[in-house]
Amino acid sequence: MSPPGERRDAVSTPRGRLAAVGASAVVAARFLPIWLATGALVIVAAAIAPNAIKSTSWAFVLPYMTVLAIAALGQMLVVMHAGIDLSTPGVISLGGNLLVGVSSGANDKLALGILACVGVGVLVGLVNGILVGILRLNPLIVTLATGQIVLAIAIRYSREVTGQAAVPSSLSSWAQEKPLGISSVFWTGAALTLAVALALRYTAPGRRFQTVGANPRAAWMAGLRVQSHVVFAYTAAGVLYGVAAVLLAGLRISIDPAFGASYLLAPIAAVVIAGASLSGGLASATSTWMAALALTLLTQMLLILGLSTAMQYIVFGGAIIVGMLISGDRLASVLGRLLRPADGPAGTRPEVMETTS
Repeated sequence: MSPPGERRDAVSTPRGRLAAVGASAVVAARFLPIWLATGALVIVAAAIAPNAIKSTSWAFVLPYMTVLAIAALGQMLVVMHAGIDLSTPGVISLGGNLLVGVSSGANDKLALGILACVGVGVLVGLVNGILVGILRLNPLIVTLATGQIVLAIAIRYSREVTGQAAVPSSLSSWAQEKPLGISSVFWTGAALTLAVALALRYTAPGRRFQTVGANPRAAWMAGLRVQSHVVFAYTAAGVLYGVAAVLLAGLRISIDPAFGASYLLAPIAAVVIAGASLSGGLASATSTWMAALALTLLTQMLLILGLSTAMQYIVFGGAIIVGMLISGDRLASVLGRLLRPADGPAGTRPEVMETTS
């Protein structure tokens, strides 16, 4: 490894500066497209469905996009370690039912209900992390199986205990509050997203977490505990799913059998079109947040246009496919190949240091 002085000299050379500019361009290409696409979507909505961007529509879009964004943040942590988590709907469903069942709809037991809701996310995430990270089982199969088990427990618990009982009134009242004219759910989600982004970028554990996800072999050779980071990724994801369940319960007021069912693929889609790669590596919490906004706004626009349910699925699915085709990860890969030094050794690929924002 070169001394720090030599590395600074290398960066100060024209070739070093060009490499730094290229690295910045690759990072921008990874995370910028979703921001541009969301802006374009707002313009299209203003042209063909202006009601979709009115205050009454935003009152629906912002809180529900927040729930999707929080679930997507959990999925993002897993994807950063080349995993995938299909247990999200089961965790949200059981968490919501436990919140109502444990609290019995009473305000004085709300804290216990929230603790049970988040606790089931921790438990399921820990089980997923152990099976994937330590026992090295396929994450797709493992999380699908655990998700189905948890969902079955949620359905039975709902039939025997909760039914369609309402959440404690203090939670629903809090969810309806609008500080500065915007839902409390939105502000809570925004604060949590900012905390995740700052932790990943500016803390030593966050940087180690990114390093392990970007190159597990190199991280292992450097003495980092790769398996522990994988377990942590799934466990932290479970915590975020539990938080999403609490927020969704406050918005929905009552828990029905379909509670959480729509959060199977949408969080994955948000993470991918935000610029993350399913093969692992770095991701952006703020871009994931923006992708959740785009998906929720698109859904609202389709509803306002009055399209049939079948057409809504077609347009929504097509939009996700297009988003994945022009995702930041693909653009960053293409740009990285174009900027690859022509005189580099054959078969080598220069490493680009990226940061999460």
